[in-house]
Amino acid sequence: MRGLLLLVIGLVTGAGLGIVVAADRGLSLQGHDHGDPAQHAAGSGHDHHDHHAPRDLGAAAPDLRVEATRDPVSGWNLHLVTERFDFAPAAAGGAPVPGQGHAHLYVDGTKIARLYAPWAHLDRDAGEVRVVLTGNDHRPLQSGGRPVAVTLTLGG
Repeated sequence: MRGLLLLVIGLVTGAGLGIVVAADRGLSLQGHDHGDPAQHAAGSGHDHHDHHAPRDLGAAAPDLRVEATRDPVSGWNLHLVTERFDFAPAAAGGAPVPGQGHAHLYVDGTKIARLYAPWAHLDRDAGEVRVVLTGNDHRPLQSGGRPVAVTLTLGG
């Protein structure tokens, strides 16, 4: 019992000390605003890249098909069927690797989620759904100038 108590005290003290050191150095756990160019400028601590500029992979681009089935309880189940593409959640935000990444899910024009697996549940009855495959660096993938994306209308 004494060992467990000492472990808990050590964890709490260590975490508190880590927070104090991080705050003293001006570090935080907050993200950054992708819409603010100043946060992507040289010296800002972030790579200078454009999350919106597509990455054209030509003939090597993956294929995407989305199957939507009504969920018996609520909303829709989405199945992303891909070829030449592997979901790589651990690599999200990292360097681009051909055929690897995740998807962005939009409903009625608003991004609502990142998808790190081929299955997702959408807890809505209707709307325009768009699924876009992206690389690890969040840039949309395309082939020959056309996005690797599917748009479908659910419900209605």
